[in-house]
Amino acid sequence: MWLRDAGLPGRQEAGAAGAPLGAVPLGAAGGWLGCLLVVGEAGEQFGGEQRELVERYGDAVAERLRGEADRCSPSPLLDPALRALGVGSFALTPGTGLVETDAALLELVGVPEGGFDGKTDTLLSCSVPEDVPALMGVIEPSAQTPARRELEFRVRRPTGELCWLRLSCRVLKGPDGAPERVLGVMTAAPVLRRSASDVARIQWLTAALDDAMTVRDVSRVVVAALREPLSADRVALAELLEDRLAVTVLDPPGAGSWPELWRSEWRSEWPDAPVTALPTLQAALRDGRTSLWPAGAGLEPGLAGIGPGGLAVLPLPAKSRMTGVCLLGWDAPHEFTPEERALLTATAGLVGQALKRAHAYDAEQELATMLQRSLLPRRLPRLPGGTAVARYVPARRGLQVGGDWYDVIALSEAKVALVIGDVQGHSAGAATIMGQMRTAVRAYAVEGHPPDVVVAHANRLLVGMETDLFATCCYVELDMEEGNALFVRAGHLSPLVRHPDGGTEEVAVEGGLPLGVLEDADFPLTALALTPGTVLTLVTDGLVESAELQVDEGMRLVREALATADPEDPGRMADELLGEAGRREDDVALLLLRYDGMRVRPVRAGWVVWRLPDAVMHARRFSARTLRSWGVVAEADTVLLVVSELVTNALVHTQGAVRVELTLAADRLRVTVSDSSPRAPAKPVVVDWESTGGRGLFLVEALSAAWGSVPVGGGKQVWSEIVVSRPETEGAPETGPESVSGQAVWTETGEERLPGKERPWSLGRNRNRNPEREQGRSQDPDPTRSRIRAPGRAGIWARWSGGGRDEES
Repeated sequence: MWLRDAGLPGRQEAGAAGAPLGAVPLGAAGGWLGCLLVVGEAGEQFGGEQRELVERYGDAVAERLRGEADRCSPSPLLDPALRALGVGSFALTPGTGLVETDAALLELVGVPEGGFDGKTDTLLSCSVPEDVPALMGVIEPSAQTPARRELEFRVRRPTGELCWLRLSCRVLKGPDGAPERVLGVMTAAPVLRRSASDVARIQWLTAALDDAMTVRDVSRVVVAALREPLSADRVALAELLEDRLAVTVLDPPGAGSWPELWRSEWRSEWPDAPVTALPTLQAALRDGRTSLWPAGAGLEPGLAGIGPGGLAVLPLPAKSRMTGVCLLGWDAPHEFTPEERALLTATAGLVGQALKRAHAYDAEQELATMLQRSLLPRRLPRLPGGTAVARYVPARRGLQVGGDWYDVIALSEAKVALVIGDVQGHSAGAATIMGQMRTAVRAYAVEGHPPDVVVAHANRLLVGMETDLFATCCYVELDMEEGNALFVRAGHLSPLVRHPDGGTEEVAVEGGLPLGVLEDADFPLTALALTPGTVLTLVTDGLVESAELQVDEGMRLVREALATADPEDPGRMADELLGEAGRREDDVALLLLRYDGMRVRPVRAGWVVWRLPDAVMHARRFSARTLRSWGVVAEADTVLLVVSELVTNALVHTQGAVRVELTLAADRLRVTVSDSSPRAPAKPVVVDWESTGGRGLFLVEALSAAWGSVPVGGGKQVWSEIVVSRPETEGAPETGPESVSGQAVWTETGEERLPGKERPWSLGRNRNRNPEREQGRSQDPDPTRSRIRAPGRAGIWARWSGGGRDEES
């Protein structure tokens, strides 16, 4: 008889009420010998295995009673029953390192009965290292260890066979609560009666976890495998990161379904709580044991409400450490059957291994993503007269890092370089070479080399690296003012062009060898003129080639997509060229530029400064004539001062030719002085009152809206930008051929006069003064005549005109 709630009369002591009762008759043939009564734990019931064990034990007791007269060779009473069931027993005292076992247990573990030394370490050496932490919780229990423990573990027999064993034990504690004795039994896992559904569920879980790559994938599999089959109301999976539990999935995901402590620690998508705030989980992770809490169990506030009807705490072991913990909670009272215990234990081991593997995969992908992002441009520059967009899609297989790269390099105010390339292979080594090549191409380009020289230098660099990898590259230099493009192709796919009328074509660029093949390879130039509205597209082979797609067919498909896409939105256009979402077999790089043309073209003027004593004066004259022709009046003195300082520095501190360039674009005037020295100008640290120089760069910095120095091929350029205002001249009356916007213009006369050359002279410190107001300062008695002294020149006679007057001085 098996009674769930015995309610025995006369047994009213604590813990007896509501306990299951088993009654087994002893003996049958030859008359009944008695009855065996077994009382279980309150709130539990006898499972099928326990009933079978008690029945066989009853048979063994009956046999002993019948043979009571023969006591010459006494033996443990349980041996026949345990051997018949394939169950071994043990007893150990914590802290001694010694264990008492029977022959059945040694047979299960695979230790010869005569060769066992009685030490727990000998038994532990037979188990799989990953399961040792859980077994240590049995051998060395703590005061917080529950009275009953169940776990499954693996042992490797001397033959190499891997076997699953199940251990069930009871911890006997002293008056002070310290463990004094551990009694238990062990059985082989095949003895456990698993239903077909349990086996199928484990098989499905194994296959699903094998396909789960990331931590999120593992979390979703756990929810699918446990919540619905076990009718659980809540499932949580948390990853152990140092001393904190980082929750990776909550089901249901709403914060209101979880305890207040979790909501207070809700920092991002999921909570992140310290392990010390949850003692139950801390003990489970320390001991590596599965804890099953019935309805109404007293738990800390951090777990209250997760499983009021029952809570399962599953530590997730993986290679001698715990990777996390899984929680299952029920709202209605839930009874844990032995089959569920076995399922949860097996699930914990599988999930722990998968979680560790997924965490390593996530860390690897994070590192790969960080490497790829550091090697590719963070953002593309804003271009005058065009819009550039780029896309990079990592490969589906292996690391999400490869050898494809792209770059957009602003060479000057009106020139830009587009480059796309692909290093052979798909690995971290290819990505490293890619980063070096991108850096080299950018360095050669900003030095001012033409496209063929840039690619040739990059080729020599890759050959000198002595690597087995080669690279392909397509380099384009585009003049944003004129629309002229120069192409160089080194073993790469031809660029594509979409014309304003919607037609597309491959640019017939004469190709060269891939980079890194031949040191002295030639890379010819191909020129093409672009009209505003043209879209230039550079791609890598991952977009147009695969196992099922030939290159020619892939290029045709890209051209069709390019023709139908809307060029008004280059970003969406690039997305449409990529086609179907998701990663591909090979990584893909795409660089697209829509050439619009510059609405306001800057005007330029240049002057080569000869190394003569009056070189600075001639540079000022050139600058003054240029400013007057451009209508820049108010800021003329500022520009001339900047020109003087920059030219003087170049003549004093460098050798070789010096060139001045003035560029006017909208309200910005840029002064550029080029020289042959690569060393950037440096402001002096200390300039005192007695110093005869060193203030030039301080003046340039004070007068400029921005200034700086950039290296170029064969030297450097020091530049300064000044905000200028240009007066409106439409409808203004002309004051004569030598009048510019009403400004007084001085023209040299006599032997010193340069034909056709005009120079505006400032008659005082105020550049806006009227010459008529200066007549009182003239040293000539005639008020209509004035003698002035030009810088570095003897006094000359000149005629000035302006404001309706025409006089000579």
